[in-house]
Amino acid sequence: MKAEYKPLYEKFGLNVVYYRKRKKLTQLQLAELVDIDRSHISAIELGNVGVSFDVVFRLCEVVEVKPRDLFDFRD
Repeated sequence: MKAEYKPLYEKFGLNVVYYRKRKKLTQLQLAELVDIDRSHISAIELGNVGVSFDVVFRLCEVVEVKPRDLFDFRD
């Protein structure tokens, strides 16, 4: 990941946290529903890793939002 994009990854991660908590899910529950490891959810939420579209789409299905919602970065 390019350092210049780190703040965007972090904003994406904050949106994942927001929608996960809105659904009252733990990281482990979300990870199981999305079929990825809990540590990967943690890394996504912290903005430490990139995410494939497959994972984005599965996240959206589980937390019941549109992809644009995860990319709607608040300033």
